[in-house]
Amino acid sequence: MSVIRHDWTSEEILEIYNKPLMELLYEAASVHREYHDPNTVQVSTLLSIKTGGCPEDCGYCPQAARYHTDIEGNDLMSVQQVKAQALRAKASGSSRVCMGAAWRNVKDGPEFDNVLEMVRTINKLEMEVCCTLGMITENQAQRLAEAGLYAYNHNLDTSEEYYKEVISTRGYEDRLQTIDNVRKTNVTVCSGGIIGMGEKTEDRAGMLVALAKLNPQPESVPINALVAVEGTPMEDQKPVEIWDMIRMVATTRIVMPQTQVRLSAGRTEMSREGQAMCFFAGANSIFAGDKLLTTPNPDVNEDMEMFKKLGLNPQKPFVKKAQPETVEAEDSKFEAKGEKPKWSRPDHVIEKNELAKQKGKEALLNK
Repeated sequence: MSVIRHDWTSEEILEIYNKPLMELLYEAASVHREYHDPNTVQVSTLLSIKTGGCPEDCGYCPQAARYHTDIEGNDLMSVQQVKAQALRAKASGSSRVCMGAAWRNVKDGPEFDNVLEMVRTINKLEMEVCCTLGMITENQAQRLAEAGLYAYNHNLDTSEEYYKEVISTRGYEDRLQTIDNVRKTNVTVCSGGIIGMGEKTEDRAGMLVALAKLNPQPESVPINALVAVEGTPMEDQKPVEIWDMIRMVATTRIVMPQTQVRLSAGRTEMSREGQAMCFFAGANSIFAGDKLLTTPNPDVNEDMEMFKKLGLNPQKPFVKKAQPETVEAEDSKFEAKGEKPKWSRPDHVIEKNELAKQKGKEALLNK
């Protein structure tokens, strides 16, 4: 089998990324078959349990409170609402539910207690549970693990160098610290990024270097194509070409052989033929459902029809790792500490983010 390396350099990864496409596809497909069933794809449903109002300034995100987008915000969903959505997802073929809340970081209190109950509820449905809630402390990660969390998503987004051109309200080190906190538990790590934000190919390689250096490497790596939303600083970015997605998926597969590579945001812009090439290149996970938090996504029936044509089968839950046990709240060994960690707030300014913020203020005044 291919050796799992944690010492990749940007130069090595760029050399892979820029190979003639047929050579790249052959190598990636060969690596994929060493570690995975090429005809099985893990299907996740992404559910926004709390939408909008985020204090961060991520240049790609329509949920940032400072930008004026058409996103309709909502408070935290109830446990029963989430359970109903999870049952619907399970019936449609999903093996995992990923719950996303538009928070900068998790804060101990009633809302986090409700999220823990959501995790318990979904795990008891025999589905994998993933959360993406922003930065978390080690104690909060332990509480999620006790509740039965299977995976925690915290994307690096891009390279450390280009990150400063995308986000100014938190540092790259915060991302790595959160992943490290998750690694101190039995919860698996889901971490990837976005291409098409104006980054260079070197930045794509730099992101893969950062992910590959993690030991162990993330069990899941989402590769997102930017969905340019009106009102965000990146509203004028051109769509990513399918060839870039194919190359990024293939390179990720070669660099991180054991990882499940998730074809994520941007699939509405991809043809079935383009997605098929991504699956051939090593993608073996998708998000299903008509929305990814707030951006469009192919209908689950369309995906199942595509699976049928390609001879693909949805992966069953807990194939890669055993189902976690759920510890009830009253039996928990970890209690809320009311922590107030000092996550970083970099002092640099991103001009396009500030312009979008000002544009958002003016739009609100003119309503």
